[in-house]
Amino acid sequence: MKKLILTVVFSFLYIGSASADFGLNMGASLQMGAFTADAHEDDSGNTAAPKDNGSASGAVAYGSVFVEGVLADRFMIGVDYVPDALESETTETAKSDMGVAAQTQTTVTNKVQVDFEDLTTIYAGLMLNDNLYVKAGVVTVDVITNEDMGTGASYANAELDGSMFGIGYHNVLDNGVFVRIEGTILDFDGATVASTGTASTSSITLDSLNGVTGKLSVGKSF
Repeated sequence: MKKLILTVVFSFLYIGSASADFGLNMGASLQMGAFTADAHEDDSGNTAAPKDNGSASGAVAYGSVFVEGVLADRFMIGVDYVPDALESETTETAKSDMGVAAQTQTTVTNKVQVDFEDLTTIYAGLMLNDNLYVKAGVVTVDVITNEDMGTGASYANAELDGSMFGIGYHNVLDNGVFVRIEGTILDFDGATVASTGTASTSSITLDSLNGVTGKLSVGKSF
C-alpha cells in the first residue's frame, strides 16, 4: 500500500511539472514532539489470567526530507519521509509461573524494544494567505519488534496507519528559499500482534498512539 501511494504521488508530481501553474518544493525538516501510547496484553492460553494494561509516553526528535508539488501557489500535495529509525527504550518485565505438578514457581524475564521505521506521510495542503497554511494527510510506519523473551515467545512486526493534521507559517525569500514553522497532530490506528514459539498464545494490542510535534523546515522552490 505504501509503495502504491508513493507511486501515485510521484506520478502526479511528474505530470503536473509540465503545467505553467505548477511548482516544485524540496527540503528537509527537524521535528520534535511528544507521544503517548496505550496497549494491553491477553493470554489466550490462560483464561483466568487478567488482561494486562499499560501506557507510556516519551519525547522524540527526528529529521525528514520532503518533496511536494504546488498548484497555482495555493494547493500542495507532497511526501515526507523519515530515513532513520525511531528507537524506543527497552522495557523489562519479570513474570512468575506456578507449576501445577511440582508446585514450584519459576520467574522469567522478558525484554522488548521497538523500532519505528520508514515513517512516511502523504499530505495535501492549502495556503490560506501568503504565509499561513493548513494540511492533512495519512501516515504509515513499520513497527519492528526486538524482543528477548524468557518464555521463548516472539512477536511479528506490524504496520501502523494513521492521520495527520497541521497548521504552519511559510515564508519565502527572494532566492526561492523558504522557511516553515509547523505544528502537527498525529493519530495512529491500533494494531494487534500474536506471539509464536510457545504452547500458549498471547497477543499484544496497541489501543492508541497519539502525538503532537513542532516542525522546522527549510526548502527550495523550483
